[in-house]
Amino acid sequence: MSVFTALPPPACPGQHAATLATPLLVLQAEPFERNLQRMQAAATRHGVALRPHAKAHKCPQVALAQLRGGAAGICVQKASEALPFLEAGVHDIHVSNQLASALQAGWLARWQREGGARGTRLSVCVDDLRQVAVLAAAAAAEGLDAAWPLDVLVEIDVGQGRCGVPGAERDATPVLRLVEAIDAAPGLRWTGLQAYHGGAQHLRDPAERAAAARAAGERAGAVAAALRAAGRPPRVVTGGGTGTVASDLAGGVYTEVQPGSYAFMDADYAANRAAADEALRFEHALFLATTVISTALPGQVVLDCGLKTLSAESGPPQPWPPRPGWGPVALNDEHGVMAVAADAAAPALGQVLQLVPGHCDPSFNLHDTLVLLRSGCVAGLWPIAARGHSR
Repeated sequence: MSVFTALPPPACPGQHAATLATPLLVLQAEPFERNLQRMQAAATRHGVALRPHAKAHKCPQVALAQLRGGAAGICVQKASEALPFLEAGVHDIHVSNQLASALQAGWLARWQREGGARGTRLSVCVDDLRQVAVLAAAAAAEGLDAAWPLDVLVEIDVGQGRCGVPGAERDATPVLRLVEAIDAAPGLRWTGLQAYHGGAQHLRDPAERAAAARAAGERAGAVAAALRAAGRPPRVVTGGGTGTVASDLAGGVYTEVQPGSYAFMDADYAANRAAADEALRFEHALFLATTVISTALPGQVVLDCGLKTLSAESGPPQPWPPRPGWGPVALNDEHGVMAVAADAAAPALGQVLQLVPGHCDPSFNLHDTLVLLRSGCVAGLWPIAARGHSR
């Protein structure tokens, strides 16, 4: 038994944000909830299901809030990532990725069998017949059948150039072969198409972004039409994201959309220019609380955050609210350096500041707990339970 005093929780209910022991990842409840309401209202208005992506946050409480608001289910990106959400009571989960591992396919098939009686619905993507064979073997080993099948979607490449059957909008024959192989496996069920263009999400110009989204939708629509003509109409066409969601909803192709970052809005997404008539404008809700730990050098302050608490591959964090004369200089392992202009009011030693992460997804993955703030005080501690579930 340790003789030392145990480390206290990251924060205590009712604690004021200005007194937090930082660095901590915090979620402002009010803009977060408004973001959820805006997205759900838009999806409902267009008659499209909302399936938010949970790879962004890995936090079951976030997903449960989205489901309470009307979301149809969630997406995850890895097989193991699904487990904390299943344990938290999320029963409709789409793994928006391919598997080539018999072990990982076995996890999904087992969880589908274990949760089938409670209404669990798991789905996964394929773009190769060998992936179908791996899933079929796992489903057979777990005794899945038409009553409790593992759902499978065929992913098509709509412009990302990463995963997905290429050129299917010109020749849908490879997709049809995959559909036939899925339907031939007793424990699998083909449900539709995955069509995601990640690169389009971060095109800065709204006209260019909308054009890329339309092109992706047209490719998906052409494949869906070819399948309908072949007597195999897809029940689901899923894809899209935060940057293109206005076009995705209005295009009439997707039956569900998969935005994730809209709930939080990082600095990279904020750099996208919004279309003048775009109704879906989301607010910053996710921040890193950080403390000024040194003011030794004139013209700068040093913060207690660095690359171990913030991701920087999509750009540096930004102070919030914006402060004229303040700007990021560097992120080191354990330090953040922020320049302060001579004519700007400098933060005080010991002052707690809030930064907007450059990229929310990997920043979440650096923390165990999300601190929920409401009216400037701690309202809850939400475990980032799927952190490290990357298999």
